[in-house]
Amino acid sequence: MPVALVWFRNDLRLDDNPALRMALDEGYTPLPVYIHAPEEEGGWMPGAASDAWRHRSLRALDADLRACGSALHVRRGPTGAALRALLRDSGARAVFWNRKYEPATRPRDAALKKQLREQGLRVESANGGLLFEPWDLATGQGTPYRVFTPFWRTARARWNPPAPWKAPDRLPSCAIADDMPLASLGLAPSIPWDRGFWDDWQPGEAGAREALEVFVDGALRGYREDRDRPDRVGTSRLSPHLHFGEIAPWRIAAALEQTRTAANAAEVEAFLRELGWREFAWHLLHHFPHTADRNLNPRFDGFAWAAPGAGVLEAWQRGRTGVPIVDAGMRELWATGYMHNRVRMIAASFLTKHLRLHWSHGARWFWDTLVDADLANNTLGWQWTAGTGADAAPYFRVFNPVTQARRFDPRGEYIARWVPELRGLPPALRFAPWESPAMAARLAPDYPANSLVDLAAGREAALAAYRASAD
Repeated sequence: MPVALVWFRNDLRLDDNPALRMALDEGYTPLPVYIHAPEEEGGWMPGAASDAWRHRSLRALDADLRACGSALHVRRGPTGAALRALLRDSGARAVFWNRKYEPATRPRDAALKKQLREQGLRVESANGGLLFEPWDLATGQGTPYRVFTPFWRTARARWNPPAPWKAPDRLPSCAIADDMPLASLGLAPSIPWDRGFWDDWQPGEAGAREALEVFVDGALRGYREDRDRPDRVGTSRLSPHLHFGEIAPWRIAAALEQTRTAANAAEVEAFLRELGWREFAWHLLHHFPHTADRNLNPRFDGFAWAAPGAGVLEAWQRGRTGVPIVDAGMRELWATGYMHNRVRMIAASFLTKHLRLHWSHGARWFWDTLVDADLANNTLGWQWTAGTGADAAPYFRVFNPVTQARRFDPRGEYIARWVPELRGLPPALRFAPWESPAMAARLAPDYPANSLVDLAAGREAALAAYRASAD
């Protein structure tokens, strides 16, 4: 059988892998390869938390391949040179891959496809990570969507995800010399600062499958309400598995549809809608690639963002703002590589509105510290909260972190978990310890006595800056 390279990127799975399936269906012996070239990601090289996850996910993928009789072959970039060396060493006559959509990698992949085809090779790419290609959906005028609701309405009307596909139990082997050990890529931290991550996560396809099963059997039942409650296990926790392609979105959709009943139909639709937001994020980044770094709404290009004061940004990053729900989220992020989505919005609103710091400061920090750091979702989320992007929360909508905490963490249990200094306070005081300074000083002496900014004053300063920019 002729050999074909199957180039793995953010599609670290065997089931539901279109590139692998194309190679097998066309009679090739697949040679699974991974090429490490982070510098080719432009200004958004993967962050430290992403690297730590990727190391474990690649290790899991290699183990899965070896169990099938194959193996993952690791090389360093530049990508073009590495692919040509692999083609030469293996005698492969074809290359298959699943598409990436980041602005920096799209032109690279297009150029590689053109060059390799000109050399007489069979080269094909496929959609391995989305329910819709970013260019598939358009408004009636043929323009990109900038508002989610009509985007999702069109998506649901054209809903036709592929059926799940199970990879063969055995794959033909293909030996090749000069492989690199995965450890040589330096993805795993030399100092194990990520040790706490792995109590909560199992990178790899098996971990993704288990997370889906746990969600379908558990949190899906109360998803519409509980997804906003950081004090409960109410979300799917599938986001890092989706980001690294350890599970296909259509497999998730199929699993949900298999469980759909009259009783849970609303819960199923609510989660499918969240998958829709992921699709919308990639739609936006494809059509507006500058938004990873610049405002989608040019009105904010002249907005009077504040300069980070001494220690202010670091206090936010380290969970020492003096606002308990914000600090709880930032500490959860530091300890686990993850933050509950509702708390992400609260923490982001506090940074961009109460502190009036440009959203890029937060986007960069999340990019480095989240295990589910996804350029499209990260961009959409920060610009949505800051009020500068598509379908954004208006800038004048400022989340009150105390009100949010009382509503979504009503007994302060999430706060107490991640801000242990506040456990001794009565639950009602955990949301705003400054409301009883004497008790807070006595029972929580190690917690900041005051927040970085008075919430009312911060809100008014943000609204004043917004009004000035509108004049």
